[in-house]
Amino acid sequence: MDKSKRLFLKSKRSFRRRLPPIGSGDRIDYKNMSLISRFISEQGKILSRRVNRLTLKQQRLITIAIKQARILSSLPFLNNEKQFEKTELTARTTTTSLKKKNRVTLQLN
Repeated sequence: MDKSKRLFLKSKRSFRRRLPPIGSGDRIDYKNMSLISRFISEQGKILSRRVNRLTLKQQRLITIAIKQARILSSLPFLNNEKQFEKTELTARTTTTSLKKKNRVTLQLN
């Protein structure tokens, strides 16, 4: 076999087909939080179709269900625990700096 024909041959590696993430019995709905939470990142973003391995129709239904759950306050719009911790720390430092300023003004008076 010459080189020109060898380029078009596919490798004969076997691969294991992954199971679909949504079973046939699963209903995509905003109330089904266990199903919806699998398709959201740690930051609260909707994962892409390529990452989820969903069909186009399933991804649309998941997106609609997630948005409905967010509107009904079942899901947060953002999952910013780290941001909350930072604001908590800054609030503590500002209150301590205010106390120090008050002490200085009291000592001067």
